[in-house]
Amino acid sequence: MHFTSSLICWYDQHKRKLPWRDTSDPYRIWVSEVILQQTRVDQGLSYYHRFLEKFPDIGSLAESAPDEVMKVWQGLGYYSRARHMHEAAKDICDNHSSRFPSSYKELIKLKGIGDYSASAIASIAFDEPSPVIDGNVLRVISRYFGISEPVNSVKVKKQVKEILKGLIDHKQPGTFNQAIMELGALVCLPNKPNCGDCPVNPECFALRNKLAGSLPVIDKSKPKKVHYFNYMVFIGKEDGEPVTWLHKRIFPGIWRNLYDFPLIETPEELPEEMLLSHPAFIEMTHDTFKAGSHLHVERDRHMLTHKELYVKFFIFQPSTLNPEGYLKIQWKDIYKYPVPRLIEKFLKKVDFDRVYF
Repeated sequence: MHFTSSLICWYDQHKRKLPWRDTSDPYRIWVSEVILQQTRVDQGLSYYHRFLEKFPDIGSLAESAPDEVMKVWQGLGYYSRARHMHEAAKDICDNHSSRFPSSYKELIKLKGIGDYSASAIASIAFDEPSPVIDGNVLRVISRYFGISEPVNSVKVKKQVKEILKGLIDHKQPGTFNQAIMELGALVCLPNKPNCGDCPVNPECFALRNKLAGSLPVIDKSKPKKVHYFNYMVFIGKEDGEPVTWLHKRIFPGIWRNLYDFPLIETPEELPEEMLLSHPAFIEMTHDTFKAGSHLHVERDRHMLTHKELYVKFFIFQPSTLNPEGYLKIQWKDIYKYPVPRLIEKFLKKVDFDRVYF
């Protein structure tokens, strides 16, 4: 078909040189696809190299401790993906003789591997004609064929999958999948598509009908829920060394197995006086702090997929403190622990060595 041959010809000439395109190793392809699902290529490159430096193969990932995996993943977000990768690596080593399953049908059974990742691995590493669907692909196909229904609906995704099954090159399916994603990333852009550079523009419905700015149609997401986080950063001293207290999040959630400071979450922003009389704060400190006793407050705003966080970090230097249920560590070791992105940003922002120690 003209679409397929033109697309692959364009890709051969214009594709970006990326490290995961020089390999058919399913492990490396898997790592790249998971990282790039919600991360731009320029951001994902450093994480890709860092991850493979720490875990060069499926065995090293399977044998690692959960905290090691989370620390390497720190800053990427979507931490459940790192946890699922770790579980899938163990499954592959324990039940597949440390060899990646070679078919879409088997790959999709692994923890955290959905339709997109299974199709990408199966096509690129094992030449199975299984088409991928991501945001770039949905945009290209909706414009080319003039799909006016929301592309984030289950119905349209199924429709696009069937269209792609008819387009995919059975001799080089991995190349086709990478080519159509690359077209969406470099040419068929969300806001200002470069239609003049598109290899398939003569037959594009959106271009012919001047609808490139209107397609694809996307259902608006629900408003984000607002949460107020109040972190208590206690800095004490023990044998002359600064110490602090951390909390490991063990319950289900996006930050499970990450560490943060003692937290008081409130439905609205509270003034300092009300926060210091909050039952959770009294339980932490046994009511030994009074208003104005903190040294510093940092404010931040953090956006998650379904949440908007307003965050305050209260920094205290207590003379005596031993909050129950928290892990006491030397401050110099805090960078060894995997923490959410907002904690990482806070630690980089505040010069503790100069001000507090």
